[in-house]
Amino acid sequence: MRKAYLIFIALFLLSAGCNTAKQIGEAPPRPKQLSNQTAHPETVPMESRGRVLPDKRGENNLRSKTAKPRIESIGFLEPVNPAQAVSDVNEAGRHLTYIGFFSYRVQPNGDLIPLNDAAPLAAAKRNKAVPMLVITNFARGNFQPDVAHRIFTDPMASRRLIQNVIRVMKQKGYRALNVDFEHIREKDRQLYNGFLATLLPRVKKEGYVVSTALAPKSSDKQAGPWHGAHDYAFHGKIADFVILMTYEWGWTGGPPMAVSPIPQVRKVVDYAVSKIPREKIIMGAPLYGYDWVLPYKKGGPPAKRVSPKEAETFAYMKSLKIQYNNRDQAPYFFYTDQRGKKHVVWFENAQSAQAKFNLIKEYRLRGIGYWVLGEDFPRNWPLLQDNFIIRKH
Repeated sequence: MRKAYLIFIALFLLSAGCNTAKQIGEAPPRPKQLSNQTAHPETVPMESRGRVLPDKRGENNLRSKTAKPRIESIGFLEPVNPAQAVSDVNEAGRHLTYIGFFSYRVQPNGDLIPLNDAAPLAAAKRNKAVPMLVITNFARGNFQPDVAHRIFTDPMASRRLIQNVIRVMKQKGYRALNVDFEHIREKDRQLYNGFLATLLPRVKKEGYVVSTALAPKSSDKQAGPWHGAHDYAFHGKIADFVILMTYEWGWTGGPPMAVSPIPQVRKVVDYAVSKIPREKIIMGAPLYGYDWVLPYKKGGPPAKRVSPKEAETFAYMKSLKIQYNNRDQAPYFFYTDQRGKKHVVWFENAQSAQAKFNLIKEYRLRGIGYWVLGEDFPRNWPLLQDNFIIRKH
């Protein structure tokens, strides 16, 4: 009996060992989330057409294994069509701390050209997203340095603008202000600082949150109409927080490239944290990409803006090979249109979004600011929630 028992035990252990070996040798079930690896474009197998490829360096872990950081998130909205704007707010509002209404346009005399914002404002409040009034020097299709200069140098116009800003915020229920003055004359830098030193404390005294938008700079010596007049250190002192416009390296009038390449973004953030408390820094991120006609020619046809979903759907329907640039952390693909013209499309996907989330965690920033709501990127929002706890005020 003892011998039979020992034989039984031996057979049982042998069977268990075989089963264990079989289980170890089996491939694990394929994760539902996108892989955290990407292949070099030159080594992409043909069977990988129409899908995002893995990053062999493992830089982008799509799900955080540590406690989620608590951040603020901002989505900018262009409410040209009120009904569409309401839909955009309802789609993303629960994932956002603030919704920035772009924009109330400043006039040379200090008046504001308003938006048709009643319906999307109500939607923002229903979604418990703080409505943010964005004021700009935008007119006639571009940012106007002359408008900004007039406001900075005309005390009556400046005073009128401040009164109008506070009046609109009270009447419409805005609870935060963002000042987005761009393409300012470089020599107007101190004038802009002086204007902010007058405007922001007045608005803050009324109980509102105040912020500014900053062009992406990697040093204080960076000159030019977009960068020169933006004083990172001063904005970091005077504002509750700042929003870095870390996108548009690839833009509609420029050569094909990633809209928000990680190496360039990192340089901007490196400089920003040297001048501004990191808990005051919102890092910008795009919700879109561009489709360029090739070969690119300066002054040629502008690139067409495309949403991430539009780009991925097009690639899937055409069985195109989506490649991933490991340096810039961005996906792209090529195609030929019906006229025989070659195109390249750079866009955003879950992997490129994760690369940006990783930077926010690495630098312990205040949060993320999206330009612009209305571009379809459904995979972004659950991934944002996977990585962070979004503050709601």
